This record gives sequence, structure tokens and C-alpha cells, in this order.
Amino acid sequence: MELTKLTVTFDNLANVRSVLGVHDRHLTVLNTLFNTTISTNGEAIYVESQDKALIERIEKTLDVLLAMANHHVPLGEREILYVANMTPHIDKDQLLEHFTQRVEITRTLTGKPIYAKTLAQKTYLKAIEKYPLVFSVGPAGTGKTYLAVVHAVSLLKQGRIKKIILTRPAVEAGENLGFLPGDLKEKIDPYLRPLYDALYEVLGRKQVEDMIERNIIEIAPLAYMRGRTLDDAYVILDEAQNTTIGQMKLFLTRLGFHSKMVVTGDLTQIDLPPRVESGLIHATRILKGIEDIKVIRFERIDVIRHPLIQTILERYDAKSS
Repeated sequence: MELTKLTVTFDNLANVRSVLGVHDRHLTVLNTLFNTTISTNGEAIYVESQDKALIERIEKTLDVLLAMANHHVPLGEREILYVANMTPHIDKDQLLEHFTQRVEITRTLTGKPIYAKTLAQKTYLKAIEKYPLVFSVGPAGTGKTYLAVVHAVSLLKQGRIKKIILTRPAVEAGENLGFLPGDLKEKIDPYLRPLYDALYEVLGRKQVEDMIERNIIEIAPLAYMRGRTLDDAYVILDEAQNTTIGQMKLFLTRLGFHSKMVVTGDLTQIDLPPRVESGLIHATRILKGIEDIKVIRFERIDVIRHPLIQTILERYDAKSS
């Protein structure tokens, strides 16, 4: 088969540096993702392949990246991967609009702005703003929990809510934590660590601990939701695929006035006993079509992680099918 050649030249040196990355790191990422060899002489990018479709995809990817550089959009490995994965599915203008018209959610403790990194994340945040109850379903690495936590902090800072409640089922211990050493907090914390990490990034450890002490932020296992009605609160149920139907019903019926609930889960990581139906699967099925409830589904393409993770996931899926 005849080789197809692609040559992409740059208008200015700044765009070269932005698209190539430090020490051509972005080219390394693209080579790994496309399983090919993309080279550069510092002024242009060259690709040769017998796969014409691959050449077309690389050309489209580079075209979008160049346009982003022209619009002074900062390019990191996440942006490179996302553009490369999305170009077969949406057009250049949609991607440019996403990156050039981003709305800041909040800032980290160090002042770094936090934005929706993908179109799916942007849709997710719009849904949380609009609906009192949102289910977010999809693979790990799509930002389901992290975005919900930082959005909750944003609303708390604005005075739109009075309390943040974060919970997840301690399924690994069967919600029976008595055999673990330490007090209640020490027993629960390992299961809730991802929630703490997101809070620490935005508020800092000292402020988080102060807010927990003043009961403004509450982090607790799902079993401790029983018998409560949660008004003026932002309530997040993480790892919801590991709830039973009864536990999910318990959680959803805690919804109070002027509150938001976000339920996140990954249906490929259910750790419930055999023949026990996931409360997340059941809830998204029976609540379908209710006007004030929205289900957002993330796909593998929304995972913004090292390109090898995509390959690993594909191999595992192929092995199990």
C-alpha cells in the first residue's frame, strides 16, 4: 500500500511551541495514542502512514490544535488527548467554542481556575444547575465526583446553599465497620478519601476541617442518612453503583427544599454480592422521564487520562466480551 504523507507548517514560533509541547512532549502523547510516528524539525510536523484514515484524523487534530494556539488557549496533555479523541465525532468550531468560551466554576486554593474540561462535563454542570436531582453515570476518570464537589463548594461560597453533605456506601466492609480499628471517623475515612481530596484542593485542609467541625461540611457513610430531611443542602452520593435498592431509596427520599442531589457511579465497578441489583441501575430505570430528574451518561471517550489507560480499558473490555 502506498504511503500517504502529511506536512503541517506553522505561522509563528509561539504556535510551534504550544502544539509540540516542552521537549516535543505533545508529539509523544499523539504517537502513543495513534500508534504511529509523528516527527518535527521544529518548524513543521511530518507524518507518513499507509493508513489514509489515520492521516486524515491526525491532520484534523493538528488543525484544531493550531486554531486553539491561535486563540491563545493553553495546551497541555489533557487538551491534546481530548482534541485527538473528539475530532472524529464533532467539528472544529464546536471544539474551539468549548475551549474559548469556558466558564469558571471556582478556583483551587492556589488560585488556579477550574473549568469543565470536556463537552460532557459542561453538559453535566448545566444539568446540576437546572435540576434538583442529577444522576451521573460513567467510567472512572470522567470527573463525575470531582466536579460535583467543586460545584458544591462554589454554591456554598455564593451563599446558595448552607451545607455540603458527601456520602458513599462502605460496601467493602458491608456497612458494618465494627471490626475495623479506631473511632468512627478513622473507620470511615479510607472509603471517603477521594471526597476529602477534592475539598482540600479547593478549600485547603485547615478550612475543610473547620467547616466539618462547624457542621457546614458533613462526610459520612450512607447508613447515617436515615431519618433526615436535608434542606438548603448540596448532597452528593458517590460510588452509587454499590448501593442496594433500599439504600438508594433511603438516600433519594432525604431530598429537602432548596437542595441539590448528585448521584455518581460507574456501572462497570459494581461490588455488590451476586444477584443483588444495584440501586443505581434500578433508580435510573424506574425514575426515567421524570421532569425534575436528569441522567448524564459519560463514555470512555470522556476519560482524560494517560493514553495507555484507554488501551488498557479496551483490552479488558475485549477480554470480558
